[in-house]
Amino acid sequence: MKIIAVGRNYIDHAKELNNPVPEKPVIFLKPDTAVLKDNKDFYYPEFSKDVHFEVELVLRVCNEGKHVSKKFAHKYYDAIGLGIDFTARDLQSELKSKGLPWELAKAFDHSAVVGEFIPKENIENLENINFSLLKNEETVQQGNSADMIFDFDSLITFVSKYITLRKGDLIYTGTPAGVGPIQIGDKLEGFLEDKSMFTCQIK
Repeated sequence: MKIIAVGRNYIDHAKELNNPVPEKPVIFLKPDTAVLKDNKDFYYPEFSKDVHFEVELVLRVCNEGKHVSKKFAHKYYDAIGLGIDFTARDLQSELKSKGLPWELAKAFDHSAVVGEFIPKENIENLENINFSLLKNEETVQQGNSADMIFDFDSLITFVSKYITLRKGDLIYTGTPAGVGPIQIGDKLEGFLEDKSMFTCQIK
């Protein structure tokens, strides 16, 4: 199982980080050791002083696929979940300033919170999914799949051109505006529409 993550997939988020709006999906990977599930606690890593939350819709891949055409892309994911792409922003800034890859800032252990999944057929409109993140019971991020620069099927098509998709892979589809820092003692809770999908306590 691998985690394929998409950066800068919402215009407002690209702008808040002073990044250009991409013409193609920006892709990076996280290893399976990044997964944090079952509402487990997140322990603040010793190598960063500025870890940020980024809530994202997550696709669960259900078929192996390579060079998937867009008209068949919907057959390659069967459920939608919600997760957090934790980012060591200070480390990321340092790496970017040197022209180096982001992996140390993005792929560290337990940096990919993932909650439960909802079967795709139980979602009324995949192009109009509301989701949100609460920090200490206050809303800090709100997004809708309609605002994605590259929709689910486009991401499946693009990624599969370069990387074979396998059953069980997860695709983190990008975060809306509103990302921010976490502190020890914070409680994060993610919602898809009005359904709580995960909670995560920062230790």
